[in-house]
Amino acid sequence: MQIDVSRDVFRLAQVFTISRGSRTEAKVLTVRISDGRYQGWGECVPYARYGETLDSVEAEIAGLPDSFDRVQLMDLLPAGAARNAVDCALWDLEAKRAGKRVWNLAGLPQPGPEITAYTLSLDTAEAMQAQAAANAHRPLLKIKLGTPDDMPRLEAVRAGAPDATIIVDANEGWSAAVYTDLAPHLVRLGVALVEQPLPAGDDEALIGMERPVPVCADESCHDRASLPKLKGKYDVINIKLDKTGGLTEALELRKAAIAEGYDIMVGCMVGSSLAMAPATLLAQGAMVTDLDGPLLLAEDRDNPLTFDDAGVYPPLAALWG
Repeated sequence: MQIDVSRDVFRLAQVFTISRGSRTEAKVLTVRISDGRYQGWGECVPYARYGETLDSVEAEIAGLPDSFDRVQLMDLLPAGAARNAVDCALWDLEAKRAGKRVWNLAGLPQPGPEITAYTLSLDTAEAMQAQAAANAHRPLLKIKLGTPDDMPRLEAVRAGAPDATIIVDANEGWSAAVYTDLAPHLVRLGVALVEQPLPAGDDEALIGMERPVPVCADESCHDRASLPKLKGKYDVINIKLDKTGGLTEALELRKAAIAEGYDIMVGCMVGSSLAMAPATLLAQGAMVTDLDGPLLLAEDRDNPLTFDDAGVYPPLAALWG
């Protein structure tokens, strides 16, 4: 089994800003695994918030043995970006060997389109209102917040897109006091979900706190091992392949979370259609789908995912799976 890793850069359509910083391009690692006849591929986005860099993730992959399967991979690499790209490449390779789609191999029903959120970057209230107005035709908008003075931004986005469903992502940027102050206004402005309002290390404050809007764990939830620490704090979990370490663990996390009563959000890092493709299988029937990465790019892979009024569609076999 041959594993090749390459670095790819995709220009963003515009500057993308969250509470932790801004970027103008998506830097990803592409993993290709060949058995000499067939080749599968996957993509990951190393994330500095989790101590990952392009170099560190590439080194993790380089340390793998010459032969292993998806089950063995779970013990060879921890949850994270490196395992994600390798796991998804192995799924793609298995599908090509079998002449089947990944959802058939995984015992999943044939997937269809899912309405996806479209993300509005953190900016001034005026700029965010303009972003909202330009995308008011979209049914679901996700707004990046995470500062103590977010109230004007909330008001501005609602004014710009009066009919859209809005979800809010604070990216760990609020304190318990700020969230408590904002919560009634989230209700008033029709916000449907608030994602990771408090830092993952300080989210104990959510226990016993009123949650008039469902609260979703993102940075606080990586894989199944995260679930015990979420009780009493969150109503929804955000499953991202770069956190779970691939589709294999993501499917198990979804099953376990639903069994414990959580609703499901399926999210993404900013990457190409190749990164989103496996996640479209996870997103079937989710409370929230947030797979807009390709919509934020100025360029994408060949055979990209299709987006239209019905949402984001599962990948063509020519792309993945």
